[in-house]
Amino acid sequence: MNSQTIIFNLIPAMWFAWALYWVILARNAKQTLRRESLASRATHVVPLVIGVLLVALPNIASPLFATRILPHTLATYWTGVALVFFGLAFAVWARVHIGSNWSGTVTVKKDHALVRTGPYSVVRHPIYTGLLAAVLGSGVARGELRLVWALLLCSIGFTIKLRLEERWMRQEFGDEYARYSAEVPALVPFWPF
Repeated sequence: MNSQTIIFNLIPAMWFAWALYWVILARNAKQTLRRESLASRATHVVPLVIGVLLVALPNIASPLFATRILPHTLATYWTGVALVFFGLAFAVWARVHIGSNWSGTVTVKKDHALVRTGPYSVVRHPIYTGLLAAVLGSGVARGELRLVWALLLCSIGFTIKLRLEERWMRQEFGDEYARYSAEVPALVPFWPF
């Protein structure tokens, strides 16, 4: 394997390492008291999966996806690599911070705690923020129009999911969550909502 092959496989390798870590840590979650329905889950998983596939699939011949919108340069590629790295690292930092309260589905856990420290002091949904940055980075590295579609679909999926989470957290934590929402933006640091 030559160095160019290694370099251009960095992004898939980072995603694979992140996914492996995610699966391993999933075993340490608290008992679930309330879980979203399968239909509810599908409303946010379907756009997320389609968005990820748009970035991940190598050759989609349609000009709707394959039209180059960024220059095909090493600088563009390395900018994408950096975004993927920092996005996935931010998501991992958030996953470590939320600990056993984490779930891949919208849930309320037994003895659920409202985490407001670490990345949760910057944004209320730092895992989504990190993953959106990583999707953006993956798309930037490819430099094609599919980046716009993937980011749009993933943003829609995470927005649907976070709205349900927010509703459940307001029910669970009341005024404490209302104060947290007023103080910390949902997805983008220093953004008003």
